[in-house]
This record gives sequence, C-alpha cells and structure tokens, in this order.
Amino acid sequence: MAVKENLRAATALALVLLIALCVLWELWLAPLRPGGSFLALKALPLALPLPGILRGRRYTYQWSSMLILAYLAEGVTRTWSERGASQLLALAEIVLSVVFFAAAVSFARRTRAAA
Repeated sequence: MAVKENLRAATALALVLLIALCVLWELWLAPLRPGGSFLALKALPLALPLPGILRGRRYTYQWSSMLILAYLAEGVTRTWSERGASQLLALAEIVLSVVFFAAAVSFARRTRAAA
C-alpha cells in the first residue's frame, strides 16, 4: 500500500511542479519575448488531469502518461536548440516529465485488477 501512495504522491508532485515550471518559464524566467509569451498557455493541458491524479483515478494516470510525452518532446527539442536559462529549464522539464511518466505508469500497473 505504501508503494502506491508514494507513486501517487510522486506523480502529483511532478505534475504540479511541471505546471509551475511551464508558467514561470514562459512568463518570467526565460520567456521568448520580453514581458512574457503566450507559450505559458502550454500549462493548461497539464491542468486537465490534475483532479484525477489527486483523486488516484487509474484511468487518468493512463491517459495522462501519454499526454506527458509531448512535454518530454518539447524539453528534448529545447534542450538541443536553446542555450542559457532556457536550456536549463528544458532539462528540468525533461526530468519532471520522466518522473511523472514513470510514476504514473507504475501506479497504473500496481492498481490493475488481478486477472
């Protein structure tokens, strides 16, 4: 039981931190344009699974593990193409995406009904 709760907590924490990272990155830390960027809206799709993740709904863990791959791809692309603060933020996006993915998939597997 403790393992499932740890996976649930890791998934929720990674998601909340990724939402915060996306907003802070595009509005204050290293926006594409001075004064902020509309790319901050990329955090909105991450907010959709948040209620289900916090409630421990297995189906949400399943589909959000596919959603997070878009953020992993963005992190890899921007790590490769950018320098300075944006590159470091992209590395953080990669780490958070991988943590979320691994924890979400593990949680979904551990909560699977026995056949």
